[in-house]
Amino acid sequence: MGKGGDEALVVCSDKSMATGITIWDVETGDHILHIPTCASPRHGLLCFRNHFLFASQIHRHGSVGGGAVFMWCLNKPQSPVRSYPMEAIGPLSCTKDGIYLGGGALSGNAYIWEASSGKLLKTWRAHRRSLTCMLFSDDGSLLISGSDDGMICVWPMISLLDVEDSGSSPPLLHYSLDHSSSITGLATTSGISSPILVSSSSDGTCKFSDLVLGRILQTVVYPVGITAVVLDPTEELVFCGGLDGRIFINKLDICLMEDPFSLSQDQPIMLQGHNGAITALTFSQSGLVSASVDCTISIWDATHWTITKKFNHQKGGVTNLAVIPRSALLSAANSRKVLSAFRVSGLDKYPRRSNSSEETITLLSSSCSLKESQSSFHFQSSNSCQQTLDLQMQKDWTPAAMQMKVETSLENRMWAMKMAKHVMEMNRHLQSRLLDLMESRLLWSKETNLPNTKKRKKLLMNMVESSSNRNDHPFQGEDQSNFPC
Repeated sequence: MGKGGDEALVVCSDKSMATGITIWDVETGDHILHIPTCASPRHGLLCFRNHFLFASQIHRHGSVGGGAVFMWCLNKPQSPVRSYPMEAIGPLSCTKDGIYLGGGALSGNAYIWEASSGKLLKTWRAHRRSLTCMLFSDDGSLLISGSDDGMICVWPMISLLDVEDSGSSPPLLHYSLDHSSSITGLATTSGISSPILVSSSSDGTCKFSDLVLGRILQTVVYPVGITAVVLDPTEELVFCGGLDGRIFINKLDICLMEDPFSLSQDQPIMLQGHNGAITALTFSQSGLVSASVDCTISIWDATHWTITKKFNHQKGGVTNLAVIPRSALLSAANSRKVLSAFRVSGLDKYPRRSNSSEETITLLSSSCSLKESQSSFHFQSSNSCQQTLDLQMQKDWTPAAMQMKVETSLENRMWAMKMAKHVMEMNRHLQSRLLDLMESRLLWSKETNLPNTKKRKKLLMNMVESSSNRNDHPFQGEDQSNFPC
């Protein structure tokens, strides 16, 4: 692996709001920056587009429901944008393209916002217990959520973003109750044919399942409860942090037709360097990064599995880790260079009305020009829409007003075309997964010795049709009136 001179390590604790966020240089170990006023639970810190930090604040006083979400612009981190959702938010996640932001509440509700505008797109009852983990699939087509009671749900984004669906619970792709205790970590592989979901739990197990089919492929049992999980960048190794401070390393080598109830027989490699439970794991260019309740952060060499660098976080045990580009921490003098069409707003508490306008801050990814940014992502300007509406109300049809209306119409058309393309891509993805499902069930029907191929195919098609028409939701029949739609 390369050196970490172009990377910075971000850590935070949940002990006190005064503890804040600390940022170190990964290679030199030098202290770079301290951001005050942050206390975030596990999985509550998120690096967004390499230029923003989002952090849920469940200990923030004075907010409705006792929670808040803060957002810092890394080139000016002392002035966060504060959002106060309806209730306390725990885990946060975002899609790789930076379009959607998800949050899980302590009540079991889940939220999805459009990150650019802060618009609340969906909120629904996702679990009976508190959400502990949330993760988007690599391609952004699925949302995976884990709860305190061991349940894991996989939600298709195409159904969560259905604007015509109002009030009813969104349909699940599948869910599982294979873990007997709280979900402590989620990770997915980026394989195109059959991505794998890795889930860890405080029940001492790590399970590997088919992300699309939901079928358990393998279970690894450890001698202690597992508190964190991460895949190495090559997706060949799985790292699991334990309650006793040990880190277990297993090889990710799973056959799709393996007995789902079999246990891994491989003896994992064990790393010992912490005196308390592992709270977070991630990777940098320098190697594995681990954090513990013993207030230390260790960087491990990937060849000899020895600690090459250690950081002491004197103000409390670390709950979250993030590795960001060193270049993202631009000085205030260079802040004008990153201004662009990318806009990030405070997160809405309620569904937004069509004529509302929000105050936004802007930031440009350092790797994109203004022209490339506008062609890759389009964020509608509520201010320009409001100005057009005002001109219409006043019947002031000047050439400038007509030009503004034409530009707004073109913007809306471009947005609609991009959304249609996004939906088509997700449909192609789901169709590919359906073919995998058909092949898997054909093999299953063959093993059950059905009389002939035609009958097997007919049975398979009936099962697929019935599955697509059925609302397979774990809370079907529950009264949803007490939860936001």
